[in-house]
Amino acid sequence: MTARPPTDDNTPKGVPGSVPQGKATRPEWADGLRQLYDSVVDEPLPDSFKELLAKLDKPAQGGKPMGGSEPE
Repeated sequence: MTARPPTDDNTPKGVPGSVPQGKATRPEWADGLRQLYDSVVDEPLPDSFKELLAKLDKPAQGGKPMGGSEPE
């Protein structure tokens, strides 16, 4: 596959997701999406999840943790 020559603004022509230089502005919905993501990440872990994780960390009857892989 041959590379296409760059356009006048040094952005390869036809490359998905490429943004011409000088026009690197984010879409107006990007800040709202970032705020939503950050609010979800900052939420505390529910107690039921903590209990489940604790159960998965305990060794099962076979002596291995229920989570699957053993720590190395």
